[in-house]
Amino acid sequence: MFLPVSREDMKARGWEQADFVLVTGDAYVDHPSFGTAIISRLLESRGYKVAILAQPDWHSADDFKRFGRPRLGFLINSGNVDSMVNNFSVQKNRRKRDIYSPGGHAGRRPDRAVIVYCNRAREAYKDAPVIIGGLEASLRRFAHYDYWDDKVRRSILMDSRADILIYGMGERAVLEIAEALDSGLAAADIGWIRGTCVKAKTPESGGALYVEDSDVILPAYEDICADTAEAKAAYNKSFALQYRSNDAITGRRILEAYPDGTYVVQNPPQPPLERQELDDLYGLSFERAWHPAYDEEGGVPGLEEILFSITSNRGCFGGCSFCALTYHQGREVRSRSAASIVAEAELMTRDSRFKGYIHDVGGPTANFRHPSCEKQLKHGMCGSKDCLFPKPCSQLDTDHSEYLDVLEQVRRVRGVKKVFVRSGVRFDYVMADMKKGGRSASGYQFLEALCADHVSGILKVAPEHSSAKVLHQMHKPDIKVFDAFASEYKSINKRLGKRQYMVPYFISSHPGSTLDDAVDLALYMKQTGFVPDQVQDFYPTPGTLATCIYYTERDPFTGRPVYVAKDPKEKRMQRALLHFNKKKNEKLVREALAITGREDLAKELLGGHRK
Repeated sequence: MFLPVSREDMKARGWEQADFVLVTGDAYVDHPSFGTAIISRLLESRGYKVAILAQPDWHSADDFKRFGRPRLGFLINSGNVDSMVNNFSVQKNRRKRDIYSPGGHAGRRPDRAVIVYCNRAREAYKDAPVIIGGLEASLRRFAHYDYWDDKVRRSILMDSRADILIYGMGERAVLEIAEALDSGLAAADIGWIRGTCVKAKTPESGGALYVEDSDVILPAYEDICADTAEAKAAYNKSFALQYRSNDAITGRRILEAYPDGTYVVQNPPQPPLERQELDDLYGLSFERAWHPAYDEEGGVPGLEEILFSITSNRGCFGGCSFCALTYHQGREVRSRSAASIVAEAELMTRDSRFKGYIHDVGGPTANFRHPSCEKQLKHGMCGSKDCLFPKPCSQLDTDHSEYLDVLEQVRRVRGVKKVFVRSGVRFDYVMADMKKGGRSASGYQFLEALCADHVSGILKVAPEHSSAKVLHQMHKPDIKVFDAFASEYKSINKRLGKRQYMVPYFISSHPGSTLDDAVDLALYMKQTGFVPDQVQDFYPTPGTLATCIYYTERDPFTGRPVYVAKDPKEKRMQRALLHFNKKKNEKLVREALAITGREDLAKELLGGHRK
């Protein structure tokens, strides 16, 4: 049974009042790939009454009164993605499609959805607690560079006027908040819960916040918001302090001051959910469908690809600088048990829509199943170095054997014809495993199993670039590591008698990439035969290291200057070079070659155009 979406639904359940009204920018999809479903079902399992207000009319407060005043408060998120990323392309053009809305129709969530929804909730019930969470809130928890306004905005906790912000994966935090509210505490008095941010003032400003020696003090908002070299240096310092204090074991309380005497206070992160907790969470009673109210519009497109996919892990120690996972889910990897994953596969086979194909068994990175090393379990993640960059750490536990066993068990489930792996495969982790044990290593066995049983003709991987200095800014391995992986993939497929291919993902205009680097990437693709179907122009989204570099044009950890392509014409040329083989890009490619003094490459790159 779906959770209530109307007052009539509440009455049918015998409810006079909901404990929480969960407001989301997505359509209501009751599937564990949607954060709204996870949080609502978890609260339901603990006895709380949750009503779902999906894609409400935000033009007035009327829709926010649909269920009456919630007993414990509003829970607000923008949906599965940041609303500005959802609504605008990297060129800042408004998108015409929203896969998380009924029928894919755009325009059903506002820009800066969390702020808008919070304002309307306050209008509806001034005294109701407001708790925000999800990706949009998590990645904007401190002052942050906003690409769409091209300026540093305040913490979303300040702009939304919410009482509490939950950052990261919020299951533990939301349960602790619910318990505190249910005990009669006011939201303003709940300031200690891990994984949350709150507003507070020091005694000097009329509050009760005492600054302790162990606290991490960020540069104040007024010191980082100006468009000056000094302010950008302070912004870099702030980012580095946040990045290095994002571990559940070593993390400390972080404070950011605002001109009115208010501090945004981030409590240390919640520890990641352990295996049994993840098993219990994904074993909750989900309908695994969009709400029937959307049937007439064709349903919700965002469900189709993941309907028969299984989330097997959380967290990522890959550390790519353009990815927000480090800041949101964290670097600590945890995974579900094989039994839990198999149980979900068996559940799928009983679904009338299931055709025998499981589209994915993975997560942020498919082939990460366990913590990166034993030391982090006691001492936390290293604050000053990455697990895989610039090369794999000597302490890294490179082992694919458990993931291989999981895939084999899922393959054996009656009714399953094929199990695909479509999450990102971290190829440098595979190669590190192979280097450790050669062809007898589990990494080689994994690649062999991938080719034999888990690829649908094309494997998509993400080298991202070919230039050593650009890859360094991306925190990605040298292109030689990818070349070695591609060679092994080709060799294994040849031995297996399979005609399977590889499609690489590349990013244009990433911080560090000059026009010369883009030309070199085009030449690399031409010489290797890797021509991508899709390319991604770098998108400066909140919370990433690369976005910090994009804004300040310096590396926050070294202070060294980094070239950033911001001129729209140059960005178009870098993007065109990635599709040098298309006739429509010829003019831009020739112009780029002329600017870089490399016209001699025109014949090599522009021969044999595709329409």
